[in-house]
Amino acid sequence: MRPLRFSINVTLDGCYDHEVGIADEDLHRNAAAYIASCDALLFGRVTYEMMLGAWRLPAQWPMPEWMHPFAKTMDAAKKYLVSRTIDTAEWNTEMVRGDLATFVQQLKQQPGKGIGVGGVQLAMALTELVLIDEYQIVVHPRIVGRGPTLFAGLSKMVDLQLVGREEFGSGAVAMRYEVKR
Repeated sequence: MRPLRFSINVTLDGCYDHEVGIADEDLHRNAAAYIASCDALLFGRVTYEMMLGAWRLPAQWPMPEWMHPFAKTMDAAKKYLVSRTIDTAEWNTEMVRGDLATFVQQLKQQPGKGIGVGGVQLAMALTELVLIDEYQIVVHPRIVGRGPTLFAGLSKMVDLQLVGREEFGSGAVAMRYEVKR
């Protein structure tokens, strides 16, 4: 069974606003490796639109050379989109139709390396459904004191076991956890 993995960047105070993290070479190398470890990515609408606008090649903005491996990996990845407001998708993307839990369980049963999850609301729903197997939280050395925080309102606690840790030159730390079953 393929594991369902969620990865996100947050500040020390838990804010997940994508504009407050430290976007450096280490972060993008880690993110490219994460995506390469997945056979497919499962996105919510907000994350899908953000990624499509930033990483669909050819890029519409001047990109540093060290971002190219991440951009190529993201652009080539198989994607699934969970949305109630979008009817069609592009960029190597299929729409998710029907019951989310059933779809994800069937996707996990297929052979392969893993499935990545992108999107906070989607990750919250999949956590509530006890479908996520691994969490990678990249904590940036910043306190912003504002913005949305990760997993606010989760209805039940999830116990995790640390299985990996990587420190970046910026002081950010990527911690990888598996769900204790």
